[in-house]
Amino acid sequence: MPLSHEAPGTPPRADPLPAPERAAPRAAPTAAGAPPRRRWGSAWLTGGLVAVLVLLSLVSAGVGAYEIPLGEVIGSVQHRLGLGGAALDRVGESVLWNVRLPRVVLALLVGASLGCAGALMQGVFGNPLAEPGVIGISAGAAVGAVAAIGLGLTFFGNWTITACAFVAGLVTVGAVYLLSRNGGKTEVVTLILTGIAVNAFAGALIGLFVFFADSGQVNQITFWQLGSLAQATWPKVLAVLPCALAGLLVAPFYAGKLDLLSLGERPARHLGVDVERLRLALILVVALLTAAAVAVAGIITFVGLLVPHLLRMANGPGHRFLVPGSAVAGAVVLVAGDLAARTLAQPAELPLGVLTALLGSPFFFWLLRRTRRKQGGWA
Repeated sequence: MPLSHEAPGTPPRADPLPAPERAAPRAAPTAAGAPPRRRWGSAWLTGGLVAVLVLLSLVSAGVGAYEIPLGEVIGSVQHRLGLGGAALDRVGESVLWNVRLPRVVLALLVGASLGCAGALMQGVFGNPLAEPGVIGISAGAAVGAVAAIGLGLTFFGNWTITACAFVAGLVTVGAVYLLSRNGGKTEVVTLILTGIAVNAFAGALIGLFVFFADSGQVNQITFWQLGSLAQATWPKVLAVLPCALAGLLVAPFYAGKLDLLSLGERPARHLGVDVERLRLALILVVALLTAAAVAVAGIITFVGLLVPHLLRMANGPGHRFLVPGSAVAGAVVLVAGDLAARTLAQPAELPLGVLTALLGSPFFFWLLRRTRRKQGGWA
């Protein structure tokens, strides 16, 4: 019979933890709730993305039919900012400041808007396959632009197509949201299915406008649907700037609530999140970002879908980094894509939306296969 120092009738005590386990300290979380290693990883990744974005922007501003060396681009920018440097000749200054830089800045704004909107959509729907077009924003904006072209509307002059696309995109989102409400609430599945129905209806309307349009209008509609930054100007940059900045500045403030929502709707409600109000606010932000981007650049696919995926693979699913990081990475992707679109087939120019789809769809298929292998299936 084993000896025991316990008093009779006393319940046995649990064995103490081994010394190594008992002494091992936990990593102290930061204010954002992430361990220091993840925090430093986010900082390095953000710094790397910003550095790549600056370098790509400068290179893109100098590359083209009229070559401008990188040092002269930097010198001209410094000269305009009053930081020294030197101005280019008359032709070089005109090409750089009236053709190249508006296009680079527009690519930055459109790419950042689409990347950030994609991260917000995937957070709101809790689905990695979600992207801005899933609730009909892109299709609705396309209907507005195609209607303006097909009907020959000119009430805003050169801004008519842009204005019609922007308003139609916002109206489409409002219609999808209202049609999805039932009993004062919206469900994710209902929103997605309503968006699919609205996308199909918008596609039919676009087909009708194309059917009744003449050859010149058909060419204009086709070019707009394929997506391009070829007609970038400073007025177009100023047109998209307020909407893009408003959405990009507001979005990071919802990152903490998106992290709670990723636990599920019921746990998020128990933790104090008004899920319905959060969903409505973020859908409005996504509508603002996407409608502004589509209105000036046409339909550009896969940026909002793939960029958040890549950042999750690199740094995890936390939205405090994912939302602003997707904006920076989206800008990087679109600046690089636009540079490739106008240089790969010189003197012709590839449609930017076609190029992003050609490169994005095989990568997305690989991503699906990789996810399926890691999870062992979709069930």
